[in-house]
Amino acid sequence: MNFSNIFAVASVAALTTAAPTKTVKRASECGQYDTVETGSYTIYNNLWGEAEASSGSQCFEVTSLSGSTVAWDTTWTWEGGANDVKSYSNAVVSLTSQKLSAISSMESTFDWSYSGSDIVADVSYDMFTAASADGTSEYEIMIWLAALGGAGPISSTYGSDGDATPVSTPTIAGHSWSLYEGPNGDTTVFSFVASSEITSFSGDVMDFFTYLIDDEGLSSSQYLTSVGAGTEAFTGSDADFKVSAYSMTIE
Repeated sequence: MNFSNIFAVASVAALTTAAPTKTVKRASECGQYDTVETGSYTIYNNLWGEAEASSGSQCFEVTSLSGSTVAWDTTWTWEGGANDVKSYSNAVVSLTSQKLSAISSMESTFDWSYSGSDIVADVSYDMFTAASADGTSEYEIMIWLAALGGAGPISSTYGSDGDATPVSTPTIAGHSWSLYEGPNGDTTVFSFVASSEITSFSGDVMDFFTYLIDDEGLSSSQYLTSVGAGTEAFTGSDADFKVSAYSMTIE
């Protein structure tokens, strides 16, 4: 199933939810744009597409923080609007915008699990770059650890079966990926989609940027402006997205 247009909208929503400045701590968050700040992370509920559902809801709670590693649990059910993203539960790390050429590493862990019925969703990193530290995003870089229930990336190329076709199939951080490229308005989207589901990722996310710089023409003078990770939910019932360990350290 091709969800390219849907992900174009989802990407804009992720971009426009900047981290708040106030510290907010609550046990459970169910509001459309509820957030919790903990350590160097802001966790977002982000039910930006809930109006497209005939029924449903989503809640999350932060379950632990140990050093630079955070854990959270998101539960959701969405019905209707099968081709529309309803929500994006995600963690965004605090960062100072800087050129990609100035970043030596982006060490990260991402351990998660999913349960529920008829789940259509993705689990992914979602990152943005711009020509200046406070400029409009020019590139979106996604790393899909899982595409569940037929979810697919933005792409400019499609096969005769209507499915997106990759521009390359690199091996990065010890895993095989299909790389897709396509437009989201004025933003160019690169999506690395794992060839098989990765429920426990550990590696240097900067390696993906290095590949794009060396092989796909991404300029190293682009500024990294946002780094998030989480799940985009389309439809399903009794979904439980558990992140047992997530960390991102940028140096």
